[in-house]
Amino acid sequence: MSELPDNLKYAKTHEWVQMEDDDIVRVGITDFAQEELGDLVFIELPEVGSLFTAQQQCAVVESVKTASDLFSPVSGEVVAVNEDLLDQPELVNDDAYGTWLFCIKMDNSSELDELMDADDYQLMIEQ
Repeated sequence: MSELPDNLKYAKTHEWVQMEDDDIVRVGITDFAQEELGDLVFIELPEVGSLFTAQQQCAVVESVKTASDLFSPVSGEVVAVNEDLLDQPELVNDDAYGTWLFCIKMDNSSELDELMDADDYQLMIEQ
C-alpha cells in the first residue's frame, strides 16, 4: 500500500478529502479501500446539485468482488463529478489519491475537524 498523503483528511468510511478554494472539497476513496475492493468495474456518482449531510450514503462503487456504498465526508452540495470514471472506473485502482470522485461545496467547514489526519487513519486501518 502506498504512503498516505499528509495533505488529505480521512473518513472512517475510507473516503479522502482534499480542501480546495471557497469551501469546496474534492473527495475520493483511499488506497486501502480500493485494495480491499479489488478491480473496480462501475462507479455510481452523485448528481451535481445533490445535497448530502455528513456520513450520508451518496455513491456506490462496484468491483469484481463486491459493491460498496460511499458516504459523504461533509455536508453540502455536489458541485462536480469526475465523469471520466463513468467509462474508466479502474482509474481509481491505478491512482487512488490522484483520482477524485466528486466535489462538494461544504455547508460548514468545521466538519473537517471531525475527519482524521494521515497518522490517525493509518492507525485505524492497522487495527
